[in-house]
Amino acid sequence: MHYILTAFGFEEKRSKGSHHSFRNADGLKITVPKKGGQKVKGVYVRQIVALLKLEEWSDESEDESQA
Repeated sequence: MHYILTAFGFEEKRSKGSHHSFRNADGLKITVPKKGGQKVKGVYVRQIVALLKLEEWSDESEDESQA
């Protein structure tokens, strides 16, 4: 999860207790639980996909690669 968020311009601002907090240049804040190398629950992945609009990004990337 850390890799994806940083790839999309988020910086880890805080890591306290059992959560990581990330923020981007627009001020959008995302907090995800620490999992210590374990898989992140699907609900968190779906929320990140929705917040980052990754489905739209994926469609745009496919369109550009086919052009």
